[in-house]
Amino acid sequence: MTEMTRAGDDAEDDRALIARWQGGDQRAATALVERHAPPLARFVGSLGVGDQVGELVQDTFVRAFGALETFRGESSLRSWLFTIARRLVLDRQRASRHDRLHVAIEDAQAGLTSGEDVLGGVVADESQARVRAAVAQLSPTQREVFTLRVVEGLSYREIAAVAGTTEGAARVHYHNAMKAVKEHVDA
Repeated sequence: MTEMTRAGDDAEDDRALIARWQGGDQRAATALVERHAPPLARFVGSLGVGDQVGELVQDTFVRAFGALETFRGESSLRSWLFTIARRLVLDRQRASRHDRLHVAIEDAQAGLTSGEDVLGGVVADESQARVRAAVAQLSPTQREVFTLRVVEGLSYREIAAVAGTTEGAARVHYHNAMKAVKEHVDA
């Protein structure tokens, strides 16, 4: 099954679950949360929110379920959820500028170095610590794009929608992030 077919099947499954939930089936909402909470947690964790990941993921679903009738399906449900989560994180960071948060990428890095070995060609035999250090040195935008592409497998179009940028800019940020990670790991 190709990546596009799998993504199309996931979108159809999401639409079916949304319809069931809107028809009163509470189990459909649970299925949506179970499907999308882990990737949302990894993404939110990569944005440097520390121990607020669970709360922000929960807030994302509360906001999404409250506005589900506005979801037009122009993007995938996952992209829409990532966009909501990103906005919640930015709002929270703006509200607490005086209390700077440290970048917490452990959850995202767990996905980077999992059994799937998504960075196999890039990091080969390098340790998790070298990859974490390399990703930690990326700019916030590069880290966000890198995480969405490498860990979550989003397309550049979906990344652009989540990050509020253009597809071309997402490609450039990803290219620069990969170059920086490679240079750090190879050093």
